[in-house]
Amino acid sequence: MTYATYLKIDELLKLQQPLSDGPEHDETLFIVIHQVYELWFKVMIHELDRLKQCLESNNHPDATATMNRILTILKTLVAQIDVLETITPVSFVSFRDRLETGSGFQSVQFREFEFVCGAKQSQRIEFYADDEDAKRRLERRLNEPTIFDAFLRFVAANGYDVPAEALQRDVTKPPQEWPSFQPVLIEIYRENPMVRQVCELLVDFDEGLQEWRYRHVKMVERTIGTKQGTGGSTGVEYLRRTLFQPLFPDLWAIRSSL
Repeated sequence: MTYATYLKIDELLKLQQPLSDGPEHDETLFIVIHQVYELWFKVMIHELDRLKQCLESNNHPDATATMNRILTILKTLVAQIDVLETITPVSFVSFRDRLETGSGFQSVQFREFEFVCGAKQSQRIEFYADDEDAKRRLERRLNEPTIFDAFLRFVAANGYDVPAEALQRDVTKPPQEWPSFQPVLIEIYRENPMVRQVCELLVDFDEGLQEWRYRHVKMVERTIGTKQGTGGSTGVEYLRRTLFQPLFPDLWAIRSSL
């Protein structure tokens, strides 16, 4: 066993195959960055599944350690946008047509990531009607409890009276506020530093993901302006609609009452 064989370096380095004539210099960077994003999405899903297990089993030390790892990875995802922004609009146009109908909008792993986080929209699965594996993966994630559901069980396991309507909610639905749960959170913030730490790490994650979405929107805007996105999406217009939609709205709502 060697470094190269363990990590399959030869196979990995053959996966970057520009399609433009020449090829255009920046296409290699474009491919590598997006392949790296897919690898990080794989790791994030892996870690979020671990986080759910830790919360559901009331394993506070491992839950906080896992969340800190997730937050560190999220900072890396945001930082990678700085690299992408070194590709100028003129440079991107030189190979953009080669993408044809390909678009980041089609990333199955990112949809899985969103579903695990709780940002579920069942209609998104329709875009994968011709990909049975992708459809199966997303349907499974759609019907699984989210990070928020695991958090509710963590709070209940620590002796708090979590409203049944929240514990028994439809896990296929996107995030919503639960006003009946907010007094419980206020009590936690005032009396329980250990559980409050978990709450604040979830807020850190929520804020970090919103930062990544914002940076992504601005990167696309500075690269293609208001042009239609590849793959037929509406580009910046679509991406803007994803902004400022918190995963844990109750944790933000209580700020005014603390």
